[in-house]
Amino acid sequence: MISTRFAGLDGVSLEAAKLAPVIREAGHDIAWFAGELGDGFRPGVEVPGAHFDSKENAALQTRAFGSDVTDPNLEREIRERASALKPDVVRFLREFDIDVAYVHNALSIPMQLPLAIAVTEALVDTGVRAVGHHHDFGWEKPRFRQCAVPGIVDTFFPPKTDRLDHVVINSLAASTLAERTGSKPTLLPNILDFERGPEWASEGASYRRRAGVSEDATLLLQPTRVIERKGIEATIDLAAGLGPPVVVVFSHPADRDGGYWSTLVALAGRSNVELVSCPVSPAASGTQPWLGDAFAAADLVCFPSIQEGYGNALVEALFFRRPLFVNAYDVFLADIAPLGVDAVVMEATVTDDVVASVRRLLSSPSRMRQMVEHNYQVGLEHMSHTIVRERLIPLLEHR
Repeated sequence: MISTRFAGLDGVSLEAAKLAPVIREAGHDIAWFAGELGDGFRPGVEVPGAHFDSKENAALQTRAFGSDVTDPNLEREIRERASALKPDVVRFLREFDIDVAYVHNALSIPMQLPLAIAVTEALVDTGVRAVGHHHDFGWEKPRFRQCAVPGIVDTFFPPKTDRLDHVVINSLAASTLAERTGSKPTLLPNILDFERGPEWASEGASYRRRAGVSEDATLLLQPTRVIERKGIEATIDLAAGLGPPVVVVFSHPADRDGGYWSTLVALAGRSNVELVSCPVSPAASGTQPWLGDAFAAADLVCFPSIQEGYGNALVEALFFRRPLFVNAYDVFLADIAPLGVDAVVMEATVTDDVVASVRRLLSSPSRMRQMVEHNYQVGLEHMSHTIVRERLIPLLEHR
């Protein structure tokens, strides 16, 4: 497994952690390479310079994106950094006798230009076959549209080589990648072990106590990172429409975008909505036990995202059997709604009808039970480990 980071609660790290036990059950050993390796991502090699957030890479990113002015020295410096990283990648592949390099997003979204070059060249030099798991692409993100090194981005995100199989997480990405490269990517949605269900009994009451939310308050859980594309303003608008006692609880820390958090706090203040940050602790399994406790505490899971590759928090809501409020983002409409997922669906804004639908749902325990049991069956059929065994394991074992 190769990426810029395997740690914390980002979607790539969570998904890699969820896939690992299925891969091991199929008889494979796993080693990890990244700029940061969290608990559970061992054995492996941690190379800080491979992190997207390293000082050197952050400086290169600032020069590479956000401007269409060509920097005559930039490409040379990127390739110099790639040359410095490449021996670490080669050493990793040889030390752990890697048969297949399973690359998560490092060849998909241009957040670490030197690492993509280093990985691609290392694979060519060693002859190691690769699978690129593309959680999202640069062309999907407005911040990458102005680029000073388009040749590097076009060549390495993803690279065009017969020794690289492609995995994508939604049908829209599959279509676009096929058009751009002529490849036939494998579609693998976000998954959880619906066959066995949660491994531990969740402690919703203890999470409520930690968050300081009383038993009689309505807890709206925002189980995502605090970044703008999550559309968290809609969760606050919903809370305002429902009226007190309603509390919006964040299960992820607000440490990556302080400006956006300040905006949300100001909006909540104007709307008389209480916000609570009660971050969960990432577990080696990627989901348990703390994440289960947060979901168990929730009266409603809020997922008003504007853009998603698939939707880890949505899959988690199905898995932990919690009622769901969701925005009709593109992938939801294309891939998830057609599966029959039952949710209160918002179309861009929180309307009076949306608030009324949520209020009716929260006041009907029988309706909530019907929703969550139906959704669990949808997850079991379409987002379980069976899908990994059918679609991914054959790719890893292909010679």
